[in-house]
Amino acid sequence: MPAKLSVNLNAIAMLRNRRDLPWPSVTGIGRLALAAGAHGLTVHPRPDERHTRHSDLPEIRALIDDEFPQAEFNIEGYPSEDFLALVEKHQPEQVTLVPDDPAQATSDHGWNFVADAALLTPIVRRLKKGGFRVSLFSDADPAGMTAARDTGADRIELYTGPYGSYHSDPAKAAKELERLGKTADAAFAAGLQVNAGHDLTVGNLPALAKRIPALAEVSIGHGLTADALEYGMAGTVGRFLRACGW
Repeated sequence: MPAKLSVNLNAIAMLRNRRDLPWPSVTGIGRLALAAGAHGLTVHPRPDERHTRHSDLPEIRALIDDEFPQAEFNIEGYPSEDFLALVEKHQPEQVTLVPDDPAQATSDHGWNFVADAALLTPIVRRLKKGGFRVSLFSDADPAGMTAARDTGADRIELYTGPYGSYHSDPAKAAKELERLGKTADAAFAAGLQVNAGHDLTVGNLPALAKRIPALAEVSIGHGLTADALEYGMAGTVGRFLRACGW
């Protein structure tokens, strides 16, 4: 089965937040994405709420529950106590833990699973006890997959930013794709499932899907939102679904 598509709404939220106005509606755009066939919605509610606001979360949860019960809600963020409380309140199907500093513009690296094991293991245990699927943001590092598994997580999410950054250098993109592929191979061997996200486009998704055919999910925000300005949200979701192999 091709990778499922989760639409990251942070770029929509960032556009809305430029004005003290309710548009574009984060929930409304999420509805368009799900109606067009997206399998889920992703948000990253940072502490300063510069993108998704905490007040968006109950609305997105209600949208999925009331109109698209087959879809999934994925909340990602650094596992502070405040973040964990948000997760436990709004009950996403998946929690993606990322090693973000609050000042970062966007996620730009994965966990060091050996060095961060003492932090991650009890948090993963807490989330799993709450019934959440847990995914951990990961660099392309095959050697770290045993330690990632030992935290108790269900999945890793491959950080594909370097792969996306080589959009004009096919040789470097191919080399980075192989690093991602080898990391996925090691993750599968360790018993983990694999997601991917960051700077994925309709241009670079097919090669990723071919190299990692068992990819479970891709979470895409910036490139998808940029394309939606040209093709509309419904048309863009269709383009990305086809790029995943649907």
